[in-house]
Amino acid sequence: MLTALAHREPDRVPVDFGSTWITTIHVEPYEALKDHFGVDSPTVVMERMQQVCFVDERILRHLSIDTRGVFAGPPELACNQSVELTGDRFRDAWGVTWQKPASSYYYDMVQPALVGDITLSDVRNHPWPDPHDPGYTRGLRDRVITQRASADCALVLNISVYPVQCSQFIRGFEDWFLDMAANPRLMGVLFDLLTDIMVSTVADVLAEVGDLVDVVSVSDDVGMQRGTTVSPEMYRRLIKPRQARAFRFIHDHTPAPLMYHTCGSVYAILDDLIEIGVDALNPVQTDAAKMEPERLKADFGDRISFWGGINSSRILPWGTPEQVRDEVRRVIGALGPGGGYILNSVHNIQPGVPLANLFAMFEAAQAFGAYPLDGRQGGGT
Repeated sequence: MLTALAHREPDRVPVDFGSTWITTIHVEPYEALKDHFGVDSPTVVMERMQQVCFVDERILRHLSIDTRGVFAGPPELACNQSVELTGDRFRDAWGVTWQKPASSYYYDMVQPALVGDITLSDVRNHPWPDPHDPGYTRGLRDRVITQRASADCALVLNISVYPVQCSQFIRGFEDWFLDMAANPRLMGVLFDLLTDIMVSTVADVLAEVGDLVDVVSVSDDVGMQRGTTVSPEMYRRLIKPRQARAFRFIHDHTPAPLMYHTCGSVYAILDDLIEIGVDALNPVQTDAAKMEPERLKADFGDRISFWGGINSSRILPWGTPEQVRDEVRRVIGALGPGGGYILNSVHNIQPGVPLANLFAMFEAAQAFGAYPLDGRQGGGT
């Protein structure tokens, strides 16, 4: 894993599954996965909105996974805990209300925290979470030391640095887009405030385990299917400076490379992401505009690693096992030469993905991922 991230060819393409809340599996297919392997451990939800879960160590070993996740502990302070409401609703620590419809696999945002016409005073006086919750770091170092001793795998630290998405939830999407265009001063104050809170928590976590982990994972979506969520110019003016500050802090407090998750097409700002310290891009949504693996490798492969790339919108749920194998072979052939590639699905494994396809992905990673790559991968075909 470390060799691949250093842009050198290891013995084989490393494989991730379950190390982050954006490279794991939804609870429904996970139950089928547990049944297949005869695993009877309780299913523990990792991230409530997405309804994704932790993967049992026995399954990770069965699948020859090269990563293990590191997670801060649960909050202990009341101001940082979700409040359960009626009708399968809850209000999170930011003041945003979520609900899981009976027909849905996920929780939807149903009430932003600061909606409508607001002032800078409303932003500053909102009851924000306490970033220094002792629950986040209680026992964390001991847990990571145990992880390090029990598995020769890359330890991936999950930390929350997501001022873009968090501000979208707090304002609501319509108000957020209007603010970006018409009230950039307010958005700048909100971005700064959220970045301050999140970096303060990151500081506590990295002080505990920054010297023990191998990768730091952060996520904040700035891409859509056809391009960036806002124009590249608006990204550079309002979002990039805050990300740069957070990423610089992370690099100053751990030697671990930084993996950044954003869905969608971010080709137009990949140079910017590299400039501000992104070492690996996830999930590599290869069916978004200008995100073809061959293009990404040719244009950026010497400066950034790619983490993901196996199509999860069409091939994993709807393809045959042989089509999954062909996709794995193609993506390894495109992104694998010279290192710089970690194999995973594009985002979490969702309901409807047959286990046969999931297993085909991991089996093909072993079959076609051995270095030196010999041309059987078929990159670019």
